[in-house]
Amino acid sequence: MENPREDATLIRLEAADALIAQWTRRHGAARDQLLPLLHMLQEEMGFVDDALVAPIAAAFNLSRADVHGVVTFYHDFRRVPAGRHVVKICRAESCQARGGAAIEAAAAERLGVAMGGTRRDGQVTLEAVYCLGLCAVGPNALVDGRPVARVDVGRLDAIAREIAA
Repeated sequence: MENPREDATLIRLEAADALIAQWTRRHGAARDQLLPLLHMLQEEMGFVDDALVAPIAAAFNLSRADVHGVVTFYHDFRRVPAGRHVVKICRAESCQARGGAAIEAAAAERLGVAMGGTRRDGQVTLEAVYCLGLCAVGPNALVDGRPVARVDVGRLDAIAREIAA
């Protein structure tokens, strides 16, 4: 009996293999192309699946540890799919000085997910970001790529309503 989840994973990995091959044909497989490839894969697939480490390592003639180290070092790379909505709360010094820690706690409570996690229903992912460049108007957030300045409890409630819609 076929397993639809396994079939979808196989199709996704085959698509990723094709993207890796296409990338290396177009841009080469020098080490300086690893980060751009990982960004492209994340853009196309939504995350960098751990199962892609071995084929990427083979394509670039690197060890799996090298590729894994890059994927896990940079916070921008996801290793699991994000929620439908992504809320990032700034943790930079300026935002923290303006009550960022309280905003983080309130966001986790109102959105129903711990910092760094995705809610069980897959609706929202809550992440930290380290400076959005809006230091004068913090604390700040990024909601589905849209900056939100002067975040307070009222704005968090509006964000929660927006995500629930």
